[in-house]
Amino acid sequence: MRILGIDPGLATIGLGLIEAENSHNVSVIDWLTITTPAGLSLGQRLLEIQKDLDSFITESQPELIVIEKIYFATNKQTGIDVAQARGVIVLSAMKSGAEVLEATPLQLKSCITGDGAADKLQVQTMVQRTLKLNELPKPDDAADALALALYGAFTHKTSVIV
Repeated sequence: MRILGIDPGLATIGLGLIEAENSHNVSVIDWLTITTPAGLSLGQRLLEIQKDLDSFITESQPELIVIEKIYFATNKQTGIDVAQARGVIVLSAMKSGAEVLEATPLQLKSCITGDGAADKLQVQTMVQRTLKLNELPKPDDAADALALALYGAFTHKTSVIV
């Protein structure tokens, strides 16, 4: 099963694509980011995200897309803008016909590390080990997206083959 993890954002969207034969046999295909320039209007940035993501999904043909749920405790305007970007991301995922799964940060950290309070380095280290990468995946947004894809491989009902 081809699984795409998406770490939502407005300036940077992380994408992580894996292939999972089952929850114990996973391999990385690609990881990257979509970026939008700060000088563009919100509408232009959302359109750029939609175009780039639609193109990547069409090219990569994932069967499952895992998107992180967002939470904010500080800047409300930033939270609203990122929520709008996440809406575009969810729409692109739904339009693709792939199954869409959402994960909270707590669910993601618990699944990948066994600790819901794990920090970024702990998550990245487990992603590196699980995918047998020579170094930590960078940038952070793409590493988070790979973790989300792994979450899909580990939790999706049809991805576990005994």
